[in-house]
Amino acid sequence: MLTPVFAALLALQAAPASATPAPPLSQDSRALLRCSAAFAMVAQWQAMGDASALRWPALGTRGREFFVRSLAQLMDETGLDRDGIALLAGTEAKALRDSGETYKIMPACLMMLEASGV
Repeated sequence: MLTPVFAALLALQAAPASATPAPPLSQDSRALLRCSAAFAMVAQWQAMGDASALRWPALGTRGREFFVRSLAQLMDETGLDRDGIALLAGTEAKALRDSGETYKIMPACLMMLEASGV
């Protein structure tokens, strides 16, 4: 079962970018955002049985927990509410999908997942 924020990210992948600029993020915060978006996307693809996604470790549980914790941290850092963070994550997911970089960043994201203790 998807959490509301995780589901919102998936729904927002095709949403247009907001006219309101995103707050500046540190390099670490940007990495949290990118990996959270990547985990959400790969977990969704895995749930759909996508062969390319299934070559990665299962992300349904650990990826979702990383996603929730990371976005909560970003909410605290930026002052954005849930909708603002969901939009920011959705925009990042769209950028990853459009650039084709999702699988390219997965090795680094998996190291971040391991280091997080989730």
